[in-house]
Amino acid sequence: MKLNFTILLVVIKSYSLFSQQQSGYTLKQAVDYAIQNSPNYLNANDDLKLAAYRKNEIMAIGLPQITGSFDFKYYIEIPTTLLPANAFNPMAPADAFAAIKFGLKYNSTAGVNASQLLFSSDYLFGVKAAKEYIALSKINAQRTKTEVISQVSKAYYTVLINKERLKLLDANIEKLTKSYNELKQYNQQGFVELIDVERLEVAKNNLTTEKEKVNQMLGIGENLLKFQMGYPINNPIQLTDSLNSNSELNQELNPMISDVNKRDDYQLLKAQESLLNLDVKRLKWGYLPTIAAYGAYQYNTMRPNANIFEFDKNNPVKKWFPIALVGVTMNFTLFDGLQRHYKIQQAKVTANKNVNTLRNLELAAQLETSMAAITYNNALKSLATNKRNMELAKHVFEVSEKKFQQGVGNNLEIINAQTAMREAEINYFNSLYDAIISKIDYSKATGALINK
Repeated sequence: MKLNFTILLVVIKSYSLFSQQQSGYTLKQAVDYAIQNSPNYLNANDDLKLAAYRKNEIMAIGLPQITGSFDFKYYIEIPTTLLPANAFNPMAPADAFAAIKFGLKYNSTAGVNASQLLFSSDYLFGVKAAKEYIALSKINAQRTKTEVISQVSKAYYTVLINKERLKLLDANIEKLTKSYNELKQYNQQGFVELIDVERLEVAKNNLTTEKEKVNQMLGIGENLLKFQMGYPINNPIQLTDSLNSNSELNQELNPMISDVNKRDDYQLLKAQESLLNLDVKRLKWGYLPTIAAYGAYQYNTMRPNANIFEFDKNNPVKKWFPIALVGVTMNFTLFDGLQRHYKIQQAKVTANKNVNTLRNLELAAQLETSMAAITYNNALKSLATNKRNMELAKHVFEVSEKKFQQGVGNNLEIINAQTAMREAEINYFNSLYDAIISKIDYSKATGALINK
């Protein structure tokens, strides 16, 4: 009974996993999936974590630094010191020296050392720069997110458009096949010539070839969408949204950008500007000294043999003697050959280059917005015209088909009408694609894509 219950759980879990793999994705769900699984976005978030850890590492420099140490020495030859000989023999000449060995063969020192940074301009500006770097990493993650949304949206709509093209091609092939079969029967009965049948067969074969191409494009588009989403390439995917040009594409766009500050790349350059200005200040303040306090508390012992862990307070060669000290150190540069001066000048030039880059981005943002809006507005007008042309071409084809069936038309009219209808459909889908892609580009250029 227990085994049967376990098998049932496995079956239910497997079915649940299968259902999840087969579930469809709206555009929003595809974007959400990409944000959770896109390697680029995951790396951007990891960079943000690294920036936070880096900030904590820098701040830790300002906290007390405590180390422990243990040192053991064995002197194969005890160091020799030269002392004036008359210190031991008053009769010795004043310029005579005696070689004396001081110390014992075994020496050991154990202790704790501590230091505290009191003032350092590099540290102060390092902490500020670390905080700015976190802000920059957040903006970079946001920019990566915008890029992911843009790429997934474009790939998603490309797949939808190709699916709609396939539907129309299937409908056209079905209509043309019906006319072809009827014409073939007429030929067998001797009412039409073989060349008329062949003309219609060529048209039908052209549609079939085009369908194969669109099918291949659809497969490539789906794989591209999976790649942008971070979705397993070999797993099937279903899209549940549909194209609705009436709701998605209904009004013209303003070619003037409203606020360049909404763009992630502009915010990124502003964050870099803050970092570069901080670097200039850091180098200027670098002329100030660095001050640190330190202290140490140690025990030292000297032994004639290696019994360093034996202790006897009444025996000098078995005692550990304390050593304690505190101090303050100050380091500053008196003259560095003007190295820091030239570093400051380089930092100023780099900061100025960033200002120029910001200005260039403002112009580029305006150009991108203008081009995307103009492309969209033109595509929107073409879309309305091409949609009407497609409807008219479809009507002409249907009328030509009825006339042929009633015996008052010919196959050339059907072929011409079908060719015109196919061209109208191609023009319609091209303008639809241009409108959708340019609208996404417009939203990205104005910084509104991520908030949609």
